Amino acid sequence: MKTEKFLVPAVSCQHCVRAVTTEVSKVAGVSAVQVDLTSKVVTVEAGDTVASAAIVAAIQEAGYDEVAAVV
Repeated sequence: MKTEKFLVPAVSCQHCVRAVTTEVSKVAGVSAVQVDLTSKVVTVEAGDTVASAAIVAAIQEAGYDEVAAVV
């Protein structure tokens, strides 16, 4: 299991939280998604085989093009 964090500057409301959570949850191997509106960070818990690119693609599918990995 791994935890990855992504900065998504455009998330600003509960609709954003639902949209991102719904899309990222569809990625096979993702077990948890948390969106923090204050820090604009999406935290994802997933299996070791889940590619970061798949998570970024899901966030973009939710309508948020600007996504950056938080190290």
